[in-house]
Amino acid sequence: MKPLTLFSSGQAGIDPHFQWHCQPASWRIDTDAMNLTIVPDEATDFWQRTHYGFRADNGHFLWASIPGDFEMTTEVSMKPLHQYDQAGLMVRLSPECWLKTSVEYEDGISSRLGCVVTNRGYSDWSTQDVPSGFTEFALRVTRRSADYLVEAKSAGTPWSQLRLAHLNEDSGSSSVQCGVYACSPKKAGFAASFRTFSLVARERV
Repeated sequence: MKPLTLFSSGQAGIDPHFQWHCQPASWRIDTDAMNLTIVPDEATDFWQRTHYGFRADNGHFLWASIPGDFEMTTEVSMKPLHQYDQAGLMVRLSPECWLKTSVEYEDGISSRLGCVVTNRGYSDWSTQDVPSGFTEFALRVTRRSADYLVEAKSAGTPWSQLRLAHLNEDSGSSSVQCGVYACSPKKAGFAASFRTFSLVARERV
């Protein structure tokens, strides 16, 4: 498989390998900058049951289906406004089994850089504090069989491991949905831009 980007070569549109889960009302492409901007609808999120009790599966997720091992990276630029505004990368097998990695905004001293892993319909959330002004960052998810390495970095720093996770519905050879996502669990108005997205197949070792 050739490396995938979000954009069609020489065309002002999304690459045809990709499709929307819950397409947002507002999104745009800057082909000169190779930049996708999503303005999430209000009350959008991905979460299943744990601690808070609710179930949400209406976040905006632009995905391609990939059958084997891969490395997926992107650079994110956020302009958050409300608590839990978030944008990053996602891997999904079903509403009951997926992972997402992002910064979730907190209006105060610190936001949450982390990863949510959902298995058997229950989400967990591992986080580390980052400054509320931490709005420019890169994310990387690497799949090896049914296991996933999640990493993050800011400009001028090396990759740092956030999580090693297993997705229970992944057989190791399953096709999985993977791509970029954004949500506004509280109110609308937040915008997130994705640059230099790359999805590359990797040989299993």
